[in-house]
Amino acid sequence: MGVSGCGKTTIGRALAKAVNGCFIEGDDFHPSANVKKMRDGIPLQDTDRREWLIRLREAIERRCARGPVCFVACSALKKAYRDFLRRAKVEVRFVFLTGPPELIRQRMEGRKGHFMPPALLRSQIATLEPPRDAVVADIAPSPEEITRLLLAKLGLTRQTERHPMKDHVYKLIELTGTSTKSIEDAINNAIKRGARR
Repeated sequence: MGVSGCGKTTIGRALAKAVNGCFIEGDDFHPSANVKKMRDGIPLQDTDRREWLIRLREAIERRCARGPVCFVACSALKKAYRDFLRRAKVEVRFVFLTGPPELIRQRMEGRKGHFMPPALLRSQIATLEPPRDAVVADIAPSPEEITRLLLAKLGLTRQTERHPMKDHVYKLIELTGTSTKSIEDAINNAIKRGARR
C-alpha cells in the first residue's frame, strides 16, 4: 500500500516471484470511469472507490483462498479502505511503502504509460492515513534490497522457481472463479512425468 509512484507494483511482483506466490495489480480492478477521472487529473472520492474495493476484495478471496501467498498492489490510502479489505475471507496484512514526496514525484514523472498523472500526488498524500499496524519499508533503497528486507520482516523464505505452466493455472482460477484443483493436479503430474524423462 501507499501513494501512487511508491513502487507497489515493482515490489509486489518481486515478492511474489521470490516466494512463488501470486500477484494482483489493484489498478486492473478500477472501473473505466475511475481510470478516466484519474487520467484527467480528477481525484477519486470514497464513492468512486467503493466498486473498486468490492472488486478487489473479491479477487483477493478468489486467488488467495487456493493456497499460495498472494501480493496485492493497492493504494489503500484510508483506514476505512484497509478495514474493508481486511474483512475478506482470507488473512490480509499490509506493507506500507513510504518515502519523500520529491522522490515519489520524480519516479512518477519518469514512468510511461500509466494513467495516474504526477499532479494527483498532492491529493493522494492529503488522503493518506498512515497505518499503525503495517510493515513499513522505505522506498529509497533498491528494489532488490527492499524485497530482501520485507521477506525478513514478513517471515517469508525465498522458494525455488515455480514452473511457468502453473502461472496459467492461477490465471484460469482468476478468470473463471471456479475450483480448478483437478486441473492443477493434472498439470503437476504432467510436470513430474516430464522431469523423469
